[in-house]
Amino acid sequence: MMANTEKQQNLRIAADWWMRLRDPAATERTTEQWLAWTDEDPAHLIAFERVTELAVRLQALGEVSREKLLAEFAVPQAQSRRWWVPAAAAAAVMLSVGGYVGWHAMAGAPTQQTYASAIAAQRSVTLEDGTHVTLGGATRLTARFGHGRREVDLVEGEAYFEVVHDSARPFTVHAGDVTIQDIGTAFNVRRTGNYVTVAMAEGRVRVADAAGGSHNSLEAVAGQSVTYDPARLAMNVTASDPANAAAWRNARLEFDNEPLSVVVANINRYRAQPLQIADGGLSSLTFTGTVKADAIDDWLHALPQVLPLQVGEVNGQTVLSDARRKPVQR
Repeated sequence: MMANTEKQQNLRIAADWWMRLRDPAATERTTEQWLAWTDEDPAHLIAFERVTELAVRLQALGEVSREKLLAEFAVPQAQSRRWWVPAAAAAAVMLSVGGYVGWHAMAGAPTQQTYASAIAAQRSVTLEDGTHVTLGGATRLTARFGHGRREVDLVEGEAYFEVVHDSARPFTVHAGDVTIQDIGTAFNVRRTGNYVTVAMAEGRVRVADAAGGSHNSLEAVAGQSVTYDPARLAMNVTASDPANAAAWRNARLEFDNEPLSVVVANINRYRAQPLQIADGGLSSLTFTGTVKADAIDDWLHALPQVLPLQVGEVNGQTVLSDARRKPVQR
């Protein structure tokens, strides 16, 4: 009985979070509190995903279909009573969420959903329009849907988008100062602060940056990557292998002449003990190559053979220091 009560409570709290995150008055603090709640117990995130799944299904259905969907939670008398409580709780959540979704849709207000993944973890989600998104390690994004708009804010990390084309509602991804508008495609976006890389797997997109606006936009197609460097306020297009657009899904982190600071920040999304750069002069060094997400320590061991640095441990932290720095004379 206690386990059933706990499941019921998790579902009710998850439904409350579902609605709070979609409130136009929601703030960054609201998202942080939600993330803290999901981190408390794996069951919390499971309950939230269940509520989200049911809410999306309800939003897409008419009243008659909704009644049929709710009927899925009606428990035949022949079944054990131990299933009655969680089923009733889920039905209650569906009713409250369904009512909210219906009101929200009639009001014409946009819906909003936040998704996040843990360090070294991947997570796959399906947005309400059917678009499939795979989140890399330590990634967070917010999806907003409304009349005539489909927008995603990539707050941090990396995500691979397989977009369902809808000419009436363009699909747009915001990543710092960069905006990517889908023209029917599959692509990967990686954000490190305001340093952004877009890798094309299929189709084409239009990429623009806030600094240049429409005067600094371009179209990228399969086999191309676009890099935006905030230090230069410019976008650079290079050739790339479409098959490697999201190589991280196979535990391969690909870097092409990128600043060491960017490389380290992305590796830290897959390492429980983060790397630190001790000397600012190292940050501007560039690295090209592949790092296996499940063999980062092997990469660290070989790195001094490629770049002029040392790898050491300081107070339990892995630190990269400049091997060119002269020792202090005593």
